Amino acid sequence: MHLSSEERVELGLKEQGTVNPAFGSKESDEQPQLTVETGEPHTEALEETVDKCRDLVYSLNDRPPWYLCILLGFQHYILAFGGIIAVPLILAEPLCIKDNNVAKSQLISTIFFVSGLCTLLQTTVGTRLPILQGGTFSFITPTLAILALPKWQCPAPKASVMLSTQLQNGTSPLQMENSDEVWMSRMREIQGAILVSSLLQIVLGFSGLVGVVLKYIGPLAIAPTINLIGLSLFIEAGKKSGGHWGIAALTVGLILLFSQYLSKVDVPMIAYKDKKWKVFQYPLFKLFSALFGMCGAWLVCFLLTIFDVLPSKTDEYGFSARTDINLNAVTNSPWFHVPYPGQWGMPTVSVSSVLGMMAGVLASTMESIGDYYACARLSGAPPPPTHAINRGIAVEGIGCILAALWGTGNGTTSYSQNIAALGITKVGSRLVLQMTGILMIVLGIFGKFGAVFITIPDPVIGGMFLIMFGMIAAVGISNLQYVDLNSSRNLLILGFSTFSGLVLPTWFHSNPGIIDTGVKELDQVIVVLFTTHMFIGGFFGFILDNTIPGTDKERGIRSWQDKVQNESTNTCDQSCYDVPFCTCVLKRFRCFQYLPFLPSYKTAQQRTSK
Repeated sequence: MHLSSEERVELGLKEQGTVNPAFGSKESDEQPQLTVETGEPHTEALEETVDKCRDLVYSLNDRPPWYLCILLGFQHYILAFGGIIAVPLILAEPLCIKDNNVAKSQLISTIFFVSGLCTLLQTTVGTRLPILQGGTFSFITPTLAILALPKWQCPAPKASVMLSTQLQNGTSPLQMENSDEVWMSRMREIQGAILVSSLLQIVLGFSGLVGVVLKYIGPLAIAPTINLIGLSLFIEAGKKSGGHWGIAALTVGLILLFSQYLSKVDVPMIAYKDKKWKVFQYPLFKLFSALFGMCGAWLVCFLLTIFDVLPSKTDEYGFSARTDINLNAVTNSPWFHVPYPGQWGMPTVSVSSVLGMMAGVLASTMESIGDYYACARLSGAPPPPTHAINRGIAVEGIGCILAALWGTGNGTTSYSQNIAALGITKVGSRLVLQMTGILMIVLGIFGKFGAVFITIPDPVIGGMFLIMFGMIAAVGISNLQYVDLNSSRNLLILGFSTFSGLVLPTWFHSNPGIIDTGVKELDQVIVVLFTTHMFIGGFFGFILDNTIPGTDKERGIRSWQDKVQNESTNTCDQSCYDVPFCTCVLKRFRCFQYLPFLPSYKTAQQRTSK
């Protein structure tokens, strides 16, 4: 594509009703078009932006019609559902609410409500990337370690039976409170640990320490980190898919069919406009591939359950594909539950719990930095600048504090499977994820609605995981395009960091209790760090890349930085990371140049040169 300074470029598929807009298009009832004015000679930057967005239906700053925002936002809600709901279900047994469906439904409502709040915060004032916030598995390991302490062991079954008998004979409010106190006291301990440890994440973000470290992070540190996010979850995907490999394969096949084979097939749609009905072509399969694939497989499982084709005994292969396994969750969940801060009581704080949870915070921070780069790449945005990453990490810390105050039993972090969905659906609009946040808040209040999706069979979720986590691993590998892969140095760093990220956590999981320094808190920190795949891979990649001699060109640092600088020359691109409604104020006062989490931030060298 060669553009002169007088040309007007219009890229759009008017006949098909699809578009590939660049940043900054406005909402309209018509099918949007890309119109780029080229009045100034920055043709190369324009070509790079257009080339990057050529395959996107909606890019970062675009505003799809409201009905599309709701449907696409609901698709992200569905994709995040399995991961978010897994957190309270995993914690149910150590929290002593394994058979307490009311408490479990309240936890589920709370974690969705808070995830919606944090998603709105992150997409509005955080990195401003289309990135969903939800419960994190990085916090589960230290949480389980805390609840495994002798003082937090669940009461013996006999005690529970005696308590239930007493409640049946005379259910006084005091006795009911004692029943809830068993699990609420454990929840308050977790709340306190997350509340204090999340202050570390806020300090790292607002002080700019994360940005300082990023100066030394190149593709060889980012690639294994993102790659291991996907690879480390292969066991979870295998467990869920293994319930019925046929259903999992059907889910994969349907998602591939809609997202790839039928991606260019437009479906005739009817719309009423200008007092008459119009027929237009719409890329329905491309936009809702994950939702269609999941619902199609879910429907097949429902039919197989209705006609009693699937086995009805729990120990038979294929039982987990039935859709009537968790129907009791729907009947037992309340219609409405409005979560509020302190609903389980005042959080308690202990040193050992805080130190253990800090390891989860560090692992989550490392994972999120990799997610930011992956999200920017898939949404057609330039690599996130330092101030956006600083602000994103700080907002994640604030989100964790909100989660602790509301009492989700977990923190919040960036959701990798939703980032992968950007690459499949080709929709990277920020507005869609903000709509997802609103849906999570609203639907988190309606307990019955969320409980319906608990009936999604595990093999269907496993099939989605196979596609999503594979996509994440591939995005990590794509960062190696900047690196000289003919260099034995780079191959050694990449191979060792990736392989270590798989070996060490597996060994630590297979040998529990092997670490014994005499200090329980230190043991817990070591175990949590060395059982986190992303932390291991990113740590070794970072250390080796910065200590083994190599040129900037060989390491990919030069290409990486040149790409950031070239894309930063286009002011339209950079504006996607600005804090809304504050640009004029930030430019007016010089004091904001010293704050490393604001777009107006300038380094000492930049200030002196000016």
